Amino acid sequence: MHILYYISELMIPLIIFYIVGYGIIVKANIYDDFVKGAADGFKTVIQIMPTLIGLMVAVGILRASGFLEFISTYIGIFTNKISFPAELVPLSLIRMFSSSAATGIVLDIFQEFGPDSKIGTMASIIVSCTESCFYTMSVYFVAAKVTKSRYTLAGAILATAAGIGASVFLTNKM
Repeated sequence: MHILYYISELMIPLIIFYIVGYGIIVKANIYDDFVKGAADGFKTVIQIMPTLIGLMVAVGILRASGFLEFISTYIGIFTNKISFPAELVPLSLIRMFSSSAATGIVLDIFQEFGPDSKIGTMASIIVSCTESCFYTMSVYFVAAKVTKSRYTLAGAILATAAGIGASVFLTNKM
């Protein structure tokens, strides 16, 4: 088991040495290529910054306004019938927009119910089985200049629903 620890510590330096060594062998100007790549990356960050700020502000407004708690009480009436606690409805909704906000909600759930509780376990599985699809789509589609998403959103929401269903199934089987 210790060998995996040492290999994992060496991977990043080995990859860096490999890239530099390969650049030297093929006589490429490594530093100029690095600077050019960093400049392209910075341009991409600047392009997607308004989208990121908009998503973060929207999630902050939803959490601060109490809308998530309001909607979870009404949706919770239906979700409790399928063994999905109403306390996890805000997590399910926010997870599609922001991983960091979802992590904050999970920490709140852990503080209130405990990480080993049924709700805590289900929250952990939800976070690991789902993706922040709206965030991912907006960032990557803006960066790649994709204008027609076709079935991406429907597929992402279906996959999120499957992840939530898997969390309910797995938690009830434990």
